Amino acid sequence: MTSSTDDVLRRIELLRDWLKRRLDAEQLDWVDEQCARIAEAPTGKALTLAIGLAPRRVGKEQLRLDAAEAAGAEHLRPGLSPDDWTVDQVTRILFVLASYAGAEDTFAARLDGLVRSGEISEQIALLRGLPLYPAPEQVLPTASEGVRSAMQPVFEAVAHKSPYPAEQFSEAMWNQLVVKALFVGSRLAPIQGLDARRNADLARMLVDYAHERWAAGRTVSPELWRCVGPFAGDNYLDELIRVFESPLEIERQAAALALSECPTPDALVILESTPTLWRDIRSGRLTWETLG
Repeated sequence: MTSSTDDVLRRIELLRDWLKRRLDAEQLDWVDEQCARIAEAPTGKALTLAIGLAPRRVGKEQLRLDAAEAAGAEHLRPGLSPDDWTVDQVTRILFVLASYAGAEDTFAARLDGLVRSGEISEQIALLRGLPLYPAPEQVLPTASEGVRSAMQPVFEAVAHKSPYPAEQFSEAMWNQLVVKALFVGSRLAPIQGLDARRNADLARMLVDYAHERWAAGRTVSPELWRCVGPFAGDNYLDELIRVFESPLEIERQAAALALSECPTPDALVILESTPTLWRDIRSGRLTWETLG
């Protein structure tokens, strides 16, 4: 038995345990029956039929893991954050895992076909499962397609509260994900690994994006400056000063946070001109997570 198969079996066990605590006996029997059918014929119709029936058979209640369950999820798969998942989404991901059968190429192709042909709720569920699937490199095209989606919930199924993009995306793909998040009006805070994967090219792209927005008389998300501060130096200091002088408190706070990571000494001079903001940053009261 390969390590990938071992991982899949442990993840199947984890998801089934979550369902066992939330479904009645008849519902759980149905889930087990579908898993058995899928495992026997991974390329058959059982998988697509079970995915389609899942919401009607198990419901759409929020998963709401307790502390012990959340700790178990983190232990089994670091970074896994299923607090926004629903019971039917867990069931659909479980069915996909049940189809693995040890063949990574076949699995990746099957997942891609399911996502491309699925309706929106199916796409969201299956893309949320990305951190749990075997062959993470081989399912990268499916993740990339999700990021390109024009539908914000589908995009966020990949981008938000998932360790997968930070682990698997190239720098170019990562930068496009961050820019796309701002473009579609999505938050940056739920993107795992955001600070660790900030880079100079991304900062340049975001400053260019900000200039385009300003030229069109449009606003810029305060979160944008999170990815600019460490690379500002003398290059983008004027932009940070402009935001720092905004009449909007949230923009001033964002600029202050960015300046606190800016390598040029002039940034500290600017911060010291507003002792309250600077004190809140140093004390940890004002962070990118608490912004706004």
